[in-house]
Parts: sequence; structure tokens; C-alpha cells
Amino acid sequence: MDEETLRELICEIGRRVWQRGMASANSGNISARLDADTVLITPTLVSKGFMRPEQILAMNLEGEVLRGEGYPTTETHMHLRLYREREDLGGVVHAHPPVSTAFAVAGKPLDLHLIPEAVIFLGEVPLVPFQPPGSPELAEAVVPYLATCDAVLLENHGVLCWGSDVEQAYHRLETAEFCAQVTLYAQLLGGARELPPEPLANLLRLREMMKGG
Repeated sequence: MDEETLRELICEIGRRVWQRGMASANSGNISARLDADTVLITPTLVSKGFMRPEQILAMNLEGEVLRGEGYPTTETHMHLRLYREREDLGGVVHAHPPVSTAFAVAGKPLDLHLIPEAVIFLGEVPLVPFQPPGSPELAEAVVPYLATCDAVLLENHGVLCWGSDVEQAYHRLETAEFCAQVTLYAQLLGGARELPPEPLANLLRLREMMKGG
């Protein structure tokens, strides 16, 4: 995908995040890999629902701004650290969807196997212990989860998802919030019942196959 098209896609995903109420005010950040050494990333202090393509910044993996308006997101450390760790990553989305963020604030991972599609396409969403937002320490805290997970809850902070491209990363954000909503509602109705053991084992094997394991 060429740079102009990728800039427009990041803005489109920003609008989806904002329209679904998953990022208030100027919160949240989105990035996408342009090539092996270059990442496009959202600017700070701009609503994700109203970004313009020219505002998206191009950066190298060392954090140098190559082009674009303004300053990159304060979570740049985290985004770039993930791309340096995994060359196959093509997109990263961080936002604050209300229900899954509530789980993060409560210190509860999304680790119940309730919905077949979520088991296959997302898996468990663990809780990353709190580190200050925007810090190198937060970036390092996420790294151990990259090998086996597709998304994490950041304690007292929000949700972070990644994928082979930015569209997949965004879809995982939607799925995480859906799982959080279903988990909460099921618990309010008296208990979230997990999938039976044998079908669950088959779904987990399918997920492993799809991830190349």
C-alpha cells in the first residue's frame, strides 16, 4: 500500500474508533508500517475522529520524524518498540473502549473462553501491569506478550492491539470490546459460562494453526 493510501486508512480507522466511543477527546493512537524501516503514526493532541492525512507523521524505527505535521503521539515508544520486536507486525491500535478499559481498571483480564469466534480470532487478552503511559517502561512491559497474544489490557489505562496490518489490529480492538461487553452482561445475568472442554480444545487448535503454530 502506498503512503497516501495508508495515511487515509489511518484517518478512516481513527473515525471508526471515535464514532464507536472508543477514544474520548484526543486519546488513542494508531500506527501502520509503511516499509521495513518506516512507520506512519498519529499526531498528539488531535481527535482521532477528525484527523487529516497530512497530519499523520512518518517516522523511522529509531524515533526520528521524517515528515508530517505536529508531534507524534506520546505513546510512540510503545508503537516503535513493538515494530522493532516483530518484523511481521503491520499495524498497532491503542484506545480506551469503555467496558474493556473498565476491566483494565478493575485489574481483570479477558481470559474467559465464551464465544467461538473470539477464541479463534483474538484468544485471551491478558492484563499488563501498570506502567506510566508514554514511558519506555510501558513499552517494555508489553513485549513479553507479543509472541502469544494479539491484544492486551493495559492496567488502569486501556487496550492495545496489533496485527499483520492496521485493519486487523483495529478489528481486534472491536473484538476485545465486544468480549468485554458480553463478559460483563453474562456475569450480571448470573455467570459467564465457558465453552465445553472438547469444542474449546478444537477451537484453540484451530487458532494455533491459523497463527502458524
